[in-house]
Amino acid sequence: MPRSVFGGRHELGQNFLVHAPTITRITRLVARTEGAILEIGAGDGALTRSLAALDRRITAIDIDEHRVRRLRSDLPRVEVQHADALRYPLRHPVLVGNVPFHLTTPILRRILATNGWDHAFLLTQWEVARKRAGVGGRTMMTAQTAPWFSFTLHDRVPSWAFAPRPSVDGGVLHIRRRDRSLIPMKDRSPYSRFVRSAFTGRGGSFDRILQNAMGVDRACARRVLADAGVAARGLPRDLTAEQWAALWRGLKR
Repeated sequence: MPRSVFGGRHELGQNFLVHAPTITRITRLVARTEGAILEIGAGDGALTRSLAALDRRITAIDIDEHRVRRLRSDLPRVEVQHADALRYPLRHPVLVGNVPFHLTTPILRRILATNGWDHAFLLTQWEVARKRAGVGGRTMMTAQTAPWFSFTLHDRVPSWAFAPRPSVDGGVLHIRRRDRSLIPMKDRSPYSRFVRSAFTGRGGSFDRILQNAMGVDRACARRVLADAGVAARGLPRDLTAEQWAALWRGLKR
């Protein structure tokens, strides 16, 4: 395969999925959804070929022009586009992708900031998938978006399931847009700032963090926490999406 004008495998972050059971698993998860599919980073097309068997409208994008040309020849029923995942419109109900590991965070941020899709099935680094799903504690990004999206961790994918083999395992993460938001969309920006203040605020317990970050007295902070079912000695990483929403509503009141 000739070298892309964008660089070689290392520059493009390409670790191709070659593990048939994982490909089948992702395809079965996608089969439970409805609507057109957009595959991000099609690569050599191993997952693309499996998705094509679902007999749904599929668009596959990749930044490597040589692989795009070959996929167009091999899969004439699939719309294959030479495109950058950080710029291509994400207007398909279902997004699927073996995400280049070095681009995981910007791709995730773009997906979570974009309307027009309902489900996203992403193969990312294991630690990223685990943290986004809240295993062992939620991250700030997850807390900032949880009122509008749910995160589910499905599988751990061993590093030997990729070629060339990366240094870390992967994880299959399912992001689903909630049917009903826990917080109105018009509050998304101030809510996001509130979560950031909570995660970065001073204090060894949540009541002190809220007191310092939000400028309320400690009695008020404890009352809001109690109403939301949050322990005063808890930490931001321990909260569920519902508790974050309840905190936001309590502070607004």
